[in-house]
Amino acid sequence: MSRPRHWDPAGERHGGTPTYPWRMAPAGYFTRRQLRAKGLRPGGQDVAAQIMWRSRFGGTRPAYLYRLALAKPVRQMTPARAAALAKANRARRTCPACGRDTGYVLPAHLGICLTCADSTGLAA
Repeated sequence: MSRPRHWDPAGERHGGTPTYPWRMAPAGYFTRRQLRAKGLRPGGQDVAAQIMWRSRFGGTRPAYLYRLALAKPVRQMTPARAAALAKANRARRTCPACGRDTGYVLPAHLGICLTCADSTGLAA
């Protein structure tokens, strides 16, 4: 019986990082997204392991895993952080040409709102 391609629990082939194939990571290891769904964050710990799989675009892709036992609770949003986030999002929605809050994030390739882009011919 042959081992899966990315089976390297000792990390000998992948720079010292234990590596597992897709869906074969040991219990107690989670990705950042999985930790966040549980209300946790890595909390400064180093990557404990990784899973790797072949990408349909060629090559391989990794997903880094962290130990659940070392994870910490997500920090609560403070009023100051909420205000800063709202200000940053408002800046991403405000057109520099007309000064209007568009209600959507401005396209980076245009740098202005769609109405201004249409009137200047940039959207064509």
